[in-house]
Amino acid sequence: MSTLRNKVQLIGHLGNDPIIKTTSTGTNYSVLRLATNDLFKNKAGEWVEEVQWHTLVVWGKQNNTIEKRCSRGTKLMVEGKLTYRNYETADGTKRYITEIKVDSFLILSDQTCSNEDIPVLQEEDEDELPF
Repeated sequence: MSTLRNKVQLIGHLGNDPIIKTTSTGTNYSVLRLATNDLFKNKAGEWVEEVQWHTLVVWGKQNNTIEKRCSRGTKLMVEGKLTYRNYETADGTKRYITEIKVDSFLILSDQTCSNEDIPVLQEEDEDELPF
């Protein structure tokens, strides 16, 4: 029997500049928000664009490239795997997070591309995530 794989491939635009963080052990990583969109016809026959936001986490040497060459609006192709984790906030609320751990990526546009057609990232009320 073949091995089943946890593999995700996405192409989209960054919704904000990369957020560079450091773990308690001194390892740097980047957190990115990637917008993908889907165009379809609804029941009324009208074209509807649906935007999905994905949280990406980039570790290791790839983090250096992300930090130097990517910013809001950069078009990326990423390949990675879905990861799930949870934590408890200070008030005892349990939070669940779905992220994509990036294994590889390809920059499809540079920082000088037009940001006019890039969806605007809606700020979420997130607590500081413990690592």
